[in-house]
Amino acid sequence: MSEAAPTYQLDFIERTVDVVAAYVSNNSLPSAELPALIASIHDALNSIGSGPSAPAAETIERPTPAQIRKSIRPDGLISFIDGKSYKTLKRHLTKHGLDPQGYRERYGLPSDYPTTSANYSAQRSALAKSLGLGQPGRAQTIEDEPAPAEEPAASGRAQSRRKGTAAAGKDTAAAGKSRGAGRKVEAA
Repeated sequence: MSEAAPTYQLDFIERTVDVVAAYVSNNSLPSAELPALIASIHDALNSIGSGPSAPAAETIERPTPAQIRKSIRPDGLISFIDGKSYKTLKRHLTKHGLDPQGYRERYGLPSDYPTTSANYSAQRSALAKSLGLGQPGRAQTIEDEPAPAEEPAASGRAQSRRKGTAAAGKDTAAAGKSRGAGRKVEAA
């Protein structure tokens, strides 16, 4: 184990040298400030190498049940991160590197804590209902409606073909037979 400690320290010294050299090559620095720069970079690398700091995660104050109730308003949700009101927390949480479940765990919120305000949800629901979304019968009515619209288009196409042909005086049944000419029809 005594061999690992000097190698470990040597690694930090080498990394400190690399960082200082890169910084000095791109920035002008008075020679009097160089020792302070070296010390600060070495300390920073040592603090990173010592592992994650657990006390930083524990400094988050968990809200009381009364604060949780007050944070849920009809027009917006009060964020425990910055204290501002939001209609939805999704984008705000993503900006701070959290997801809804992580936010609930971090602040000790119940699993049913909303991420969207009640008024905003009602507004979106009303919009969806006015558009007819979520109605199972709506898909059938859309499929039934185009069928009558296709027949006039087909007869108009047959009429335009008859105008340019020599058989303009023949009825539509004869025109339909001429369109099918060349195709094989199999008998059952």
